[in-house]
Amino acid sequence: MVKLEFISKFKDVLTSAQTVKVLSFFAFTVILTAIISSQNFFFQNIIENGISKRDIIAQKTLIVEDVKRTEQHKKEVAQKIEPIMAPAEDDFIKGNLQTLQSSIMQIRRKDVEETVKKEEVGILFDLSDNSKRDFVINYLLKADDNSLHEVFDKSSLILTNILNAGITEKDYEKDNIDKIILNNLVSNVSKRQVSVITALLEQVIVPNLVVDEFATEIARKNAQNSVKPYEVVFQKGDKILFEGEPVTRLKRDALRQAGYNVYQLNWQGLAAIYIIVFIATALFLGFMKFFEKEYLEPRYLSISAVLSILLALIGVMLPVGFSPYVLPIPAFLMLMSIFTNPRVALVASVVLLSVMAAGYQYNIQFIVTFLILTLFSVILMSQIKYAKRVDLIKIGFNISIAGIVIVLSIYILEKCLIDVDNVLILKDVSFIFLNGILSSIITLGSLPLFESSFKIITSYGLAELGDHNQKLLKRLQIDAPGTYHHSLMVSNLCEAAAEAIGADPILARVGALYHDIGKLKRPLFFVENQSYFLIENPHNKFTPRISKMIITAHPKDGIEIARDKEYKLPQVIQNFIIQHHGDGLASYFYNQAVKEEGAENVKEEQFRYAGPKPNTKETAILMIADAVESAVRSLKNPTPEEIEAMINKIIVERLNDGQLSESPLTLKDLKTIASTFSRILRGMQHNRIKYQENLAEELQKQKINMPAKLDEDLENKIKQLEGEKKPEETPKTDEDKNA
Repeated sequence: MVKLEFISKFKDVLTSAQTVKVLSFFAFTVILTAIISSQNFFFQNIIENGISKRDIIAQKTLIVEDVKRTEQHKKEVAQKIEPIMAPAEDDFIKGNLQTLQSSIMQIRRKDVEETVKKEEVGILFDLSDNSKRDFVINYLLKADDNSLHEVFDKSSLILTNILNAGITEKDYEKDNIDKIILNNLVSNVSKRQVSVITALLEQVIVPNLVVDEFATEIARKNAQNSVKPYEVVFQKGDKILFEGEPVTRLKRDALRQAGYNVYQLNWQGLAAIYIIVFIATALFLGFMKFFEKEYLEPRYLSISAVLSILLALIGVMLPVGFSPYVLPIPAFLMLMSIFTNPRVALVASVVLLSVMAAGYQYNIQFIVTFLILTLFSVILMSQIKYAKRVDLIKIGFNISIAGIVIVLSIYILEKCLIDVDNVLILKDVSFIFLNGILSSIITLGSLPLFESSFKIITSYGLAELGDHNQKLLKRLQIDAPGTYHHSLMVSNLCEAAAEAIGADPILARVGALYHDIGKLKRPLFFVENQSYFLIENPHNKFTPRISKMIITAHPKDGIEIARDKEYKLPQVIQNFIIQHHGDGLASYFYNQAVKEEGAENVKEEQFRYAGPKPNTKETAILMIADAVESAVRSLKNPTPEEIEAMINKIIVERLNDGQLSESPLTLKDLKTIASTFSRILRGMQHNRIKYQENLAEELQKQKINMPAKLDEDLENKIKQLEGEKKPEETPKTDEDKNA
């Protein structure tokens, strides 16, 4: 018994809505991961542990670059490039010499003992040869001023020559300073002066040429780019691989060019791809939860998953090396925009593009192109009015043009840095152009299939349902013409009001056209059809309770007709049928019952519709429009004030009765709806000119009020009219009278 109870609970957990959502999430991520990573396992069919399992023969001539040899040659060429030197600040070195000379002159002028002066001058010099050191110090302290200034001047001149020639780090490291000084001596320098000048310059000379790393790197890159790649040619019929041969880098590249997928993915890589897919999917669902909650329904998530899987499959099936610019990402975005909205489509496209770019190793140019193109496409899709399907073709063409501009711009930028094959540019530009147009064609062709598969009605589907030649609407025209005319009037009101408050005008119009199809079951029991068929009101023979049952049954009857296999109206239209009266009161029959049975014997609940109440803006608009149109039609020659008062009265009644409590309409929306209805109904109820039965007599009566100068013309007009009248005039038809 305990075991059965445990199994029952476990079954309930497995079938719960939350469990189904979690399982669906993991199923999608696993499937998408399997698709993206599947291409990496094909290589295992011909290679095992880096050894070929069979002979692979080239089916066409292949020219393959030996990357390893090319890279080795490039390294050798780069190493031969000498570093490019750039001059440093020479003024700093010259300043050091000036400072040294000034220090010597100050020491000479000090009034101290000779030994102190020698000690201070000795601190200024770092000379390993003591005899040379003593000679230099004695010379600097005892030489006359003219001789000393001559040495200083020659030292400055020699330093300038040395700096102009330049000293590198290499020269400095070789301890070559003495040779450099001797090689740059000026004329008329005595041997005594040479030693002193050398000692002075050794203290200040440092390298004034440093390596320009950037210029050197550019020179090496240019040298590497000038290296022609080593190429190996496999003629058609040649063996790319022998059975048992190790697969080198060259052979892998040849296999890739031959159409084989040569990526190997271990389990760590597979886990990494799954993590990327998992995070991307979770982020998308998080966006939907916080910003687009209405599209978290299973049908919308299902179509998003299917479209993502189809696009991933196309990416896998593309031949290796084939341009990814043919991927129908614009078609994915268009379909997502139509079935959800452009914001959801943008996020879905960016997330999927990121996952595919990581899994398929797409280059940055492709990613940038489609990111920019996605933003452009979303803007276009947000402006579409869904009136004509050809608009999608126009959007596809605009996407193609934008794609060409983006791809060309990226390649122009690349050509400034590296050499790009013009044939490659032409191919990619052609592919991106065809992609936009073919994406729009794919979207148009697949729309009906996805609509029927996922039971999602799009704006295009709604436009088709709104065609008055639809079988059900034609039946309504013939069997219940009064109801049909009423539905037309209500649909005009709903469409205008929905557009005014930012709801879906197409959905509101089409839903209003079908809202009363339940009256087709008993059309003669509804007053709008009785006058057309010239019959007596059958409710005069029934009690109020029976009449109420007949009248309030039409929403339920409408649902039965809508679900009939012949019509199969979508759920979103069925909502209009079942909700347009909510659980409102059938007040006419309720009041009749109160009169006949007494208020104490009649309860309001017995005379209410079954519901439910409207739960969307569009169905709530229909409830108000349905009541307003009928009420205003019952008024005889209403004034604008009377129309407005009737509209406000009905809205207040619906509010007080709680019929709008579940709809998202705000008081501001209701005010806008009321003003829109008032404007439309004033146009419907406009006064017409009353045509006179005898125009000639009327003109004769008005003759006395005419100015004298028009009297003659009026007389001629009267005679003309009297002459045209015939005694046996054919009676006017109803159609003529209506005209």
